[in-house]
Amino acid sequence: MQHPLLESLEPKAHPNIPALRIGDTVRVHARIVEGSRERIQVFQGTVISIRGEKAAGSSFTVRRVASHGVGVERTFLLHSPRVDKVEIMRSNKVRRAKLYYLRDRRGKSARLKGLGPT
Repeated sequence: MQHPLLESLEPKAHPNIPALRIGDTVRVHARIVEGSRERIQVFQGTVISIRGEKAAGSSFTVRRVASHGVGVERTFLLHSPRVDKVEIMRSNKVRRAKLYYLRDRRGKSARLKGLGPT
């Protein structure tokens, strides 16, 4: 049993972020500040790593392939107020904890298997 003071310091779960898994294709709605204006920018891609599941500094990395086959990765803090919400578009079956090998893959070899009917 933890001390009550330590329990109060643990971050609460973000209400708009579901339980993420490696290999999920997600759509992250991030708040972007440009001068005095603020807008929501959507970043859609595959979750290739999750660091520190429940800790305050936990983060997840999303990778997508932009125009002309250029890969773009972006790391988001799980408990950040800048992350507005996360939508899971599809889940995939993976056998690794980190999907860094996708950085070297192109085309069909970069595909992940879906979970199939549930």
